[in-house]
Amino acid sequence: MTALNQTAIQKDTDMTVEKIEIDTLVVGAGQAGVAMSEHLGKLGVPHLVLERNRIAEKWRTGRWDSLVANGPAWHDRFPGLDFDDVDPDAFAPKERVADYFEAYAKHINAPIRTGVEVKSVNRNTGRPGFTIETSEGVIEANRVVAATGPFQHPVIPPIAPSDTNITQMHSAEYRNPELLPEGAVLVVGAGSSGVQIADELQRAGKQVYLSVGAHDRPPRAYRKRDFCWWLGVLGGWDAEGLAPGTEHVTIAVSGARGGHTVDFRGLAHQGVTLVGLTKSFNGNLVSFQEDLASNLARGDENYLGLLDAADAYIARNGLDLPPEPQARNRLPDPDCVTHPILELDLAQAGISTIIWATGFATDYSWLNVNAFDDNGKPQHQRGVSCEPGIYFVGLPWLSRRGSSFIWGVWHDAKHIAGHIATQRSYLAYRDATQRQTES
Repeated sequence: MTALNQTAIQKDTDMTVEKIEIDTLVVGAGQAGVAMSEHLGKLGVPHLVLERNRIAEKWRTGRWDSLVANGPAWHDRFPGLDFDDVDPDAFAPKERVADYFEAYAKHINAPIRTGVEVKSVNRNTGRPGFTIETSEGVIEANRVVAATGPFQHPVIPPIAPSDTNITQMHSAEYRNPELLPEGAVLVVGAGSSGVQIADELQRAGKQVYLSVGAHDRPPRAYRKRDFCWWLGVLGGWDAEGLAPGTEHVTIAVSGARGGHTVDFRGLAHQGVTLVGLTKSFNGNLVSFQEDLASNLARGDENYLGLLDAADAYIARNGLDLPPEPQARNRLPDPDCVTHPILELDLAQAGISTIIWATGFATDYSWLNVNAFDDNGKPQHQRGVSCEPGIYFVGLPWLSRRGSSFIWGVWHDAKHIAGHIATQRSYLAYRDATQRQTES
């Protein structure tokens, strides 16, 4: 197939994509698609990146107004470009992160077309490659990289009440406290999104109930080093698989207000009412599991485990990092923990809004290939699909724990681009007979 001119391309309002042939098509121009383009370009692989919105659109419009990156600027970036206007130890605002990816795309001269939606991908019959139907025409490609990431469709669990006048929204729809109706708020889910939203709402004067499930709770920083640094030197980012029973465990960490360690007991003493995992709704009555204390204990265990590992690392390597004994202090259990609420009447509690901070699901309905298991989950090894010519990048745990983080995506994309380049070299092979004929 012919190579496409390797220049950055933006969709004009009057541009119509006619039939294009390209070696590799990358679908999605968020952090995964931009990283993929960089490595493909370095290896000389002709490619095109399609994005149905703008570059890094989810960072701009898919999150709440005050969101910042959960990792410091020195860590949450690509190797080839720093945040030139953000302190390395600070946490970049979401708009700045989106601008960073746009700047990076220009920095690497990425061939990106925005405003083009991929509608379907089908393997060709009797000839190599795939036919891709887009909102602007047809593309033929030898390979397709799905770089649409893990945050495609907000998930609200089936227990959500359907017969109530209470406002319900996913965390992806939440923007700021001023846009919510008067009244208290129940936030379901206590990962990074849930705790930051609950904290913001309480500080804005809302009465907040926070439903806390199983979670990891790393320290934001310990002994003058951010937890991102600790996970790096301790090998945590390189863990290759989830431990049994941790598939649905969230991570509670925050870069808000300059970055701080999430302390659920601190939130409770601040005024947030903690409850256990949300179990069911019956009209205005919501029930919670009797697991709040055990969930907090599990988070404490994770927190203290990292402190222990950090202390051991410092001692083993003779590092001059100041002790921080106060990091092991624990606030007393608040009343909502010692006397947990197991049922709550939403009307009596004055709850007018439920925010579901319950994660996202992927959507590959456009990818009509044999690359998924019976549950629709991509089948791959480090992003190389079981369907030849199909690749995935940007998914959590694609190759290791760090895969869904900005720098981790970059390294995963490098591996996948290398695999594509190797396959191209096999296809370019000419045997002795061919060489003699051509000479």
